[in-house]
Order: sequence, then C-alpha cells, then structure tokens
Amino acid sequence: MSKPRPLTTSKIRHTPARAGGGRERHFLVQKAKAAIEEGSQSFSAASKLFDRATRERAWLLYAWCRRCDDIADNQDKGGPLGDQGDLKDAEDRVQAIRVLTRRALEEQPTADPAFDGFGLVADECGLTMDLANDMIGGFALDATRWKPANEADMLRYCYHVAGSVGVMMAQVMGVPEDDGDTLDRACDLGLAFQIANIARDIVEDAEAGRRYLPMTWLQEKGWAEGEHALPENRFVLASLMPRLIALMEKHEQASKLGAARLRFRQRWAVLSAANIYGAIGRKVLSRGQKAWDKRVRVNRLEKLWHVTTAFFEALVNRPTPLEEPILWSRHDFRPVAGW
Repeated sequence: MSKPRPLTTSKIRHTPARAGGGRERHFLVQKAKAAIEEGSQSFSAASKLFDRATRERAWLLYAWCRRCDDIADNQDKGGPLGDQGDLKDAEDRVQAIRVLTRRALEEQPTADPAFDGFGLVADECGLTMDLANDMIGGFALDATRWKPANEADMLRYCYHVAGSVGVMMAQVMGVPEDDGDTLDRACDLGLAFQIANIARDIVEDAEAGRRYLPMTWLQEKGWAEGEHALPENRFVLASLMPRLIALMEKHEQASKLGAARLRFRQRWAVLSAANIYGAIGRKVLSRGQKAWDKRVRVNRLEKLWHVTTAFFEALVNRPTPLEEPILWSRHDFRPVAGW
C-alpha cells in the first residue's frame, strides 16, 4: 500500500490578485446597470447625467450598496424584508458582507458580481475598507435591533447607511481625500436622502419592528415604543414632520454648496438627485396624516421637472447659503467610542 504523498506548497495554486476578481469590466458594469435600473429609478435617472466614466463607477458603487442591503435584510433588490431570524442570523449576514467586501478590496474573486464590481471601483477611485466599514456599520446596527435614543443617534445612523455613501460617491466623482469640506457636503446629501427615507417609511419600518425616529421625540408626545405608528396616532405623528423635514432641508441645502464645486454634468446629476429625494420628504410633509396611507412616490413627469430645474440650478451655480453657519463635519456623525 503506497503512502499518500505530502502536500507541498509548490503544488498549491494561488489566485492572482486582480481588481474585479478577474471578471471583465464590461460584464461588471452591465450587471451594475441592471441592478440600479431595477433597484432605484431615481438614482438611475440621475446617473444618466454623468459622463460615461463617472456613470459606470456610480453604477458599480450602487450595485454593491444594493447587494449589501439585500444580504443584511434578507430581501431581494430592495423588496419586502425577508425573515430576519434571530440576532445570530442577522450578525452572520453582516459578517458575510464584511468578508466579501474585504476579499473584493484584496482583488480576490468573490463569486458575486456586485462585490467584484466594488473591488474594481475601489481600485479605480481609492475607496478604502474604512469607508466601506462605515456603511456596513449601519447594517450592524440593524442586526442588533438598535433604535436611536436621540437626534444625534438618528444622524449617526443616517451617516452610516447614506452619508458614508455620499462620501464614497464624491470620491468616485474625483473629489480628492484632502478636500474635506466638499466631502462633508457630500455627506450632507446622503443624510438628507436618508432622512427623507425615514419620513416616508415610518409605518413600514414599524411593521418590521424598526424605528428610526428619536425616542426623545416620541416621548415628547407621550408615546411608548411602537405607539407612534398606530393608525389613531397618525395626526400627531404628522406634527413631527415639520421638524424632520426641516432637518432634511438643512442638509439638502448644505449639500448644494458642495455640489457647486463639481464639474457641470456632475453638479447637474447631484442636484437632480437632491431635488427628487427632497420632493419625497416634502410630499410626506404636505400629505399630513395621510402620508402613510400609501407609499410616497415621485412619478416620471415630476422627475423630469426636477431634472430640468436642476439643469438651470447647475447652469447658474449660485446655491443659496444657509441661514445659520455650517458648524458640523462628517466626523461629527461618525460613532464615538462606546456607541
């Protein structure tokens, strides 16, 4: 009987490092394009205003964000939340996101085009694991069934799931890492987007056991956990929307100060997205207690109007200054020790 030959390192085949995990760029771009067209008509419409290189990189970044969100929430392309399982299941999904993302940034294949595409755009634009981890941190909070105690908590969550993406998108558009103020304003745009999402999805989130409004706001109305979304409380819930949408508009307007420094087509795309998402928040406000009877949407004609308005905003390029000075930066929204 022959003895088995020992395994030697000379026989092991190592996978060569290559951005995109060895996949061809055009394949990853097409997969990312399909993801954004199915997952977000608003972002898809705005992305078409970019030059080709920026547009493709924006698609690649979006596809990774969408895939991470789907894995974390056990859903398909932003559809209804799947079974969340227990805390261990949720934490395992977040850990899988971290592992796949790190592997993609190490230029190793992941068997998932969205992660391979992120590795490619990260290589092209200098995106780092620290930035990626900032976004993944938002999914980690959801995995622990976390809920914000106060407004600062809410804004930190918004930073994780959207402000950090704004920073990455700015780098995709060529904003250098040392241009801190422009990156701060890109973060503001993400914050504004997420605040609009929070306003729109309050009842839907509550049905899934989630809450993103600050508990201090609810306590001011005399509500215990979960009572804010009850049908009989919709009128009082609507009274919180001026406060929430004012916060959205503050960060929306701050973001436009940063957009003024971008090239024309980039500025047009950013302002279009800002106008469309701002319209979501303002619709929630205008509908009052009926805002959650059906999901607030911006239809195709309205989007065309917002894109057209953004064109002239970008052309004139004279954003309105904030009434109060900007005293915050993206670092104020990142988590502090122990949070």
